[in-house]
Amino acid sequence: MSTSHVLLGLLATGTMHGYELKRAYDERLPQARPLAFGQVYATINRLLRDGLVVPAVQERLAGPDRTAYALTDEGRAALDQWLGSVEPPMPHVNSALFAKVVVALLDADAERARTYLVAQRRAHTDRLRELTALKTAPEATVDDVVAADYAIAHLDADLRWLRTTLERVADWHREVHS
Repeated sequence: MSTSHVLLGLLATGTMHGYELKRAYDERLPQARPLAFGQVYATINRLLRDGLVVPAVQERLAGPDRTAYALTDEGRAALDQWLGSVEPPMPHVNSALFAKVVVALLDADAERARTYLVAQRRAHTDRLRELTALKTAPEATVDDVVAADYAIAHLDADLRWLRTTLERVADWHREVHS
């Protein structure tokens, strides 16, 4: 995910200072990896340096000065270009889950690999239940539902992979250790 482009997208809705950007990020991407305040300000500094945002308003409330930022024409063009480009499907399997299963088969016997896969399947199923409850809760927002649907689809794919891998553990283990 491009934090810079997400922040540009949030600024496309109007000027915001760092705290507001962090809050909007958390609201709009509720299931995403949390964004630290330091990352918000470091990203804003890069966007400023690159001419994609400009300081718009500086205000002092109860605490330190707060600078609100606005999108520049160059920032709008960068956002439009990013939104117009298709994300390529991941070319490589880059998953701790996949790596752990492969290493378990290399390092352990088939039963230990099966035990790991069953435990992982249970963790995925538990998370699936949590997400289903979250998206069906009366207070769920559209942001919550969309994020939960995305996560559920990925968990479902992982669960199908775990199931078929469990069926193949003995064959895979024999192949690895032959």
